[in-house]
Amino acid sequence: MDIINFFNGFSQAQPPPGRASHGQHPRHRLWLARVLALVLCLSLCLLTANPVWAGIKDDHFDGNIFALYAGNGSLVPPKTTLANSLRSDRPTLLTFYVDDSRDCKQFSAVISQLQSYYGRVADFIPVILDAIPLQTQDDPTEPAFYYKGYLPQTVIFDVAGQVVFEGAGQVPFEDLDDAFRTVFDLLPRSESLDLKRRPLNEVNAELVR
Repeated sequence: MDIINFFNGFSQAQPPPGRASHGQHPRHRLWLARVLALVLCLSLCLLTANPVWAGIKDDHFDGNIFALYAGNGSLVPPKTTLANSLRSDRPTLLTFYVDDSRDCKQFSAVISQLQSYYGRVADFIPVILDAIPLQTQDDPTEPAFYYKGYLPQTVIFDVAGQVVFEGAGQVPFEDLDDAFRTVFDLLPRSESLDLKRRPLNEVNAELVR
């Protein structure tokens, strides 16, 4: 039934007992007008609504991308800070991201895959761009010092805290893996897919799969 016809019929109905039959009370008409306006507004909202469904191929926000798209919510928040990691003898992977970027969503799986290989012997520090204090850009122990304006952006430090790799955008897993293999003096992937040291060095059991 048409909404307007419904309310027109309703407004022409017999008044309640005790009311005059020759016309409607002004308050009754005002109430009907308000109800009709509300129903019309709700109907227009439903007809014109365009709900946003976020996904890995769009730039909409839908939550922690590492939990949603990489299956690894343990990466955020990071377990250590860049300053603490640089003071240790552990290599570090620093990656900048935002939760509403398709590139960052897709790249999160690469970071998670790397962590599954190197997470026991290296620190992984995903940093959301919105949380970086701009006043720390001159401090080499702070993430802002290394940010170059790309998303995602990844930096790898060796055990001495020196930058050995910088990459912008969706860097392939192989490039990041090569950087870590160099840091840990591992055999190249062409010789061993497993994480094994070169024969001249002592085998690190933590890196052997």
